[in-house]
Amino acid sequence: MSIQNRAAKGGNWKLAEHEQKVTITILKAGGTLRPKYHQDISSFIQSHLHPLSESIKAKDWETFEHCYKSAVDEANKLHEKYGYGFIHYKLSKNPPDYYDLNPRD
Repeated sequence: MSIQNRAAKGGNWKLAEHEQKVTITILKAGGTLRPKYHQDISSFIQSHLHPLSESIKAKDWETFEHCYKSAVDEANKLHEKYGYGFIHYKLSKNPPDYYDLNPRD
């Protein structure tokens, strides 16, 4: 999810939107393949990732930042719930250098 954050912050909303769609697609597949996670994944997508998607569509950095933090916090809680507390998301100090995060048409 850090790509979404860095892309949005840099103004590359198209990249943020693309990465968001990929994230949701992967999570939906995970919920199908692992039924015990299905309800929590569906709830997470609905309550955290859909609002994040809307902030991306609106190109609203302030709302995005709030939604992103909320989504990361919830993802970390869900990892704890299922015994995967060793998976703990945090935003890296430096943006990745393998993407151009600047605005693009």
